[in-house]
Order: sequence, then structure tokens, then C-alpha cells
Amino acid sequence: MIRIGGWSRLSTCDWPGRLTSTVFCQGCPWRCGYCHNPDLLPPLAPAAVSWDEVLRHLARRTGLLDGVVFSGGEPLLQRDLAAAIREARALGHQVGLHTGGAFPRRFARLLDEGLLDWVGFDVKAPPGRYERVTGIGHAAASAEASLRLLLASGVPHQLRTTVDPAHLDAPALADLDGWLAGLGAGSAVRQVMRPSAVA
Repeated sequence: MIRIGGWSRLSTCDWPGRLTSTVFCQGCPWRCGYCHNPDLLPPLAPAAVSWDEVLRHLARRTGLLDGVVFSGGEPLLQRDLAAAIREARALGHQVGLHTGGAFPRRFARLLDEGLLDWVGFDVKAPPGRYERVTGIGHAAASAEASLRLLLASGVPHQLRTTVDPAHLDAPALADLDGWLAGLGAGSAVRQVMRPSAVA
């Protein structure tokens, strides 16, 4: 089952306007310098909590919570994510996902099965700067493929960009806005990098 590196039993900030329980999945293939959760980067770190414990909590909170959010790290790294989502939905919970889009084929399966009610999509940079931000050469192609899937799906979503001044200056942000407009996407909410989050 999924490997969990952290868990917020009650959150008001992970799905706008919703009261959720948020599961922070362990592991991420990208290495953004401003990562807010660097402890979640190693994929095989000891689990903080079991999925069974989270499920028991969700069962007790059906009707009290608006849903559950799978965050990270990068939740799509978890091969059993779809199974976990189905179990949460079977309890009556809506499901949100935070992702950077690193695994478009896995993302497509979740969207095709109608397993997601909302997505918070982290847009890291305009395509030409993705490698600089993430440290991974193919990140831009994966992110764009996932973003196109999201836009085509009609699933409610929010695009977010963390602004690291070392990588996203005014021209880069203009390029980002132009790229998103070209895809038919709305603007991304800009988040200020937290200095304390730098690994």
C-alpha cells in the first residue's frame, strides 16, 4: 500500500474551501531547491503512519470531513495510489490530489477512472526552466503532458507556482504566463518561497 511520510488529520488549507484530512506521500523524483517538505524526498524513508490507520480515521470522520487530499512528496510515485483513493471514496470521501505531474500515465489513469474531485497542480516554471528548478531533464515534458490531461479532463483544479527568485525572475514569469495561456489554462496562483524550506 502507499508509503506515508506525514499526515494532517485536519486541514483547512490543502483544498480551498474544504475541510480535509491530508496524507503526505513519501518520495519525489524531483529535487526543487525550495522544497517545503525535504524529509519526504527519499522514497524509502520509514513510514510515519500506516494507510490502515488513516482509513480508520476516515471511516470515523465520514460526513464530518469534506474529503481527503493526497499530497507529498509526489503522490503519483505511489504505485498503489489508485487503490488507496478507491478505498477513501468507498467511505464516502471526495478526493483531492497535489501533484507536479511527474507521471502523466499514472495521472491519466486516475482521471480516466473519475477518481479525482479536485487537483492542486504545481507548475514549477516555463518549460525552458524546468530542469533548472527540478534538477531533472525530462521534467518539463512530463509536466506539460500531465497539465494537458488535467485541462482536458474538466476536473476542478488550482494551478500554483512557488516563486524562487533564483530561478523565476520577471521575464521567466512572463514566459510562464504565456505558456499557460497558450495551453488554454488560467493563471497560476503565485506562492512566495519560504526561506526556511530550502534544503
